[in-house]
Amino acid sequence: MPEAPPPGGSEDEAVRDAGARLSAAVGDPATAVRQRRRRRSDSWLWRALAAPGSLWLLAFLVAPMYVVLAILFGTIDPILRRPIPVWNPLDWDSSQFTYVLTRLVGQDAIFQPALVRTAVYVGVASVLCLLIAYPVAYYAARIADRRRGLLLAALIAPFWISYMMRMLAWVNLLQNDGLVNKVITLGGVWDTQVDWLNGHSAVVIMGLVYGYVPYMILPLYAGLDRIPDSLLEAGRDLGASRFQTWRRVTWRMSLPAVITAIILTCLPMLGDYFTSDLLSGNPKTSMVGNLINAAVLTPGQTGQAAAFVLLVLLVSLVPMAIYVRVAREGEGLRS
Repeated sequence: MPEAPPPGGSEDEAVRDAGARLSAAVGDPATAVRQRRRRRSDSWLWRALAAPGSLWLLAFLVAPMYVVLAILFGTIDPILRRPIPVWNPLDWDSSQFTYVLTRLVGQDAIFQPALVRTAVYVGVASVLCLLIAYPVAYYAARIADRRRGLLLAALIAPFWISYMMRMLAWVNLLQNDGLVNKVITLGGVWDTQVDWLNGHSAVVIMGLVYGYVPYMILPLYAGLDRIPDSLLEAGRDLGASRFQTWRRVTWRMSLPAVITAIILTCLPMLGDYFTSDLLSGNPKTSMVGNLINAAVLTPGQTGQAAAFVLLVLLVSLVPMAIYVRVAREGEGLRS
């Protein structure tokens, strides 16, 4: 009986496929031209897909930042005390930016305490958020199973409520006749009431942690959920304990997600002023965001607010650079 043709097609088709592979291997000019055309078309396709996002960033990030720079290096109306932006960089005046810089260090460093306080508050709050968020995200991604959907809904629920309303709830709890003082005094048995809302740094940090910990849980969950189970099983098969598997595999694979979560948490914290105003209202706990808000509301100081915004942006570039480096290392681990 004659031999049956191959399942993928006839013998002629198999010969043509082999010839195409051979010509590609030896560098057939026609094949090379087709590949270049395909890469060129793919390049234009990806550029077209990236165009809406690029236009969005140009309109709502680059353009507003240029407005901030025009106000920072602009002038002030001597009568109405309103900022006059200068759009030509050749005519920019750096006097307002120099004024802020000279008051960050030295004897006239009136802005230095708020900057140092912001760094301490944001650093401590970020560490506490990570200690709270990582176990929760790990449980939701690796252990929860059928309860995962319910847990994720509970984690997203705080976003349905206004941040101001959540902070006002803490104000009601921490005021002098609030629930916290009632618990401490055992309903009035002990006269140990604490004025929580009068300049306590711990209260401001607690408010930052409560307000921004959901921003850290969700990126951590996304990063932990993408770790293949086969890697964890391989670590256990090679004799590693649960802690060793977590330290050598899970933690290293989730490090890009950790850096992303910290950045997403730190950046809004750096400009936060609402938490300190509501939970303290005391200059002893003011942050950079409070300086920006006060400068915007004070006639003639809008340029100082723009200077603080520029300083916050420059500081924010450091964690962004760290994230890019860690993300590249993470891609090397997954490849």
